[in-house]
Amino acid sequence: MYKLISHSLAVIFGAALIAAGFNLFLVPHKLLSGGVSGLAMLTGYFTSFDIGNLYLIYNIPLLLAGLFVLGRKYIGLSILSVVATTAFISIIPVPAKMLAQDALLASVFGGVLVGIGAGICFRAGGSSGGFDILASIVTKYRDFPVGSVVVVLNALVVLAMGYLNGDWNLALASMVSIYLSGKVVDYIHISHVKVTLFIITDQKEALLEKLLGRPRGVTLIKTQGAFSHKEKDMLMTVTTRYELQELREIIKATDPAAFVNIVETVGVMGAFRRS
Repeated sequence: MYKLISHSLAVIFGAALIAAGFNLFLVPHKLLSGGVSGLAMLTGYFTSFDIGNLYLIYNIPLLLAGLFVLGRKYIGLSILSVVATTAFISIIPVPAKMLAQDALLASVFGGVLVGIGAGICFRAGGSSGGFDILASIVTKYRDFPVGSVVVVLNALVVLAMGYLNGDWNLALASMVSIYLSGKVVDYIHISHVKVTLFIITDQKEALLEKLLGRPRGVTLIKTQGAFSHKEKDMLMTVTTRYELQELREIIKATDPAAFVNIVETVGVMGAFRRS
């Protein structure tokens, strides 16, 4: 219950940052954030519809699609993020006097704020909705960084803006914002960064029982102490930095005396996910 409350508060805070990035920096210059939010902005710039309401409406079919693939908790937090972002968009006023007079400067600050907000939502176990959900579906089956996938998807929205608006300077400035958002999300989310754990334990069976319940493979290696000449079991597993804390808790609860060496992994070949 505590985790759910803390994650929900983190998602709401992330949503506030996303809405601030929109209204304080991007919307005054008619820049795009990309993805579904970008589509909502693009529609709002050329019509009289409210951007916040459009953002909510455009997200509904993606949230429903994600429910069947990504799980209830993830989509539940994503729904909270979308609803909170919509609310904050209506609460945070678009300033009459622009905070950043230069469009490129506004795209930088707006992109960073949106990226931090989306990254926090991902770390809390949800997303900021929109193309983040599509990216999460892709990365569930393919080992790609989430932010990079979002950047590729968002490029289509920027091209549409340049074509419809005819102002390629704003389109390119929007691309800067989208690129920075993606990089910040990758920096915060870190789910694609791999680490290898070498675990020397006296509780092999108990630890294996818990580790084999996870989607990562485990290799059992027989070892011998150089001084004691005592035979021990070493378990090796590759996981992500995002899942590392969960793995630490499992090891600590099962065998507090276990010796664990954690090494950053440059790359992985073969089956990283155990089916």
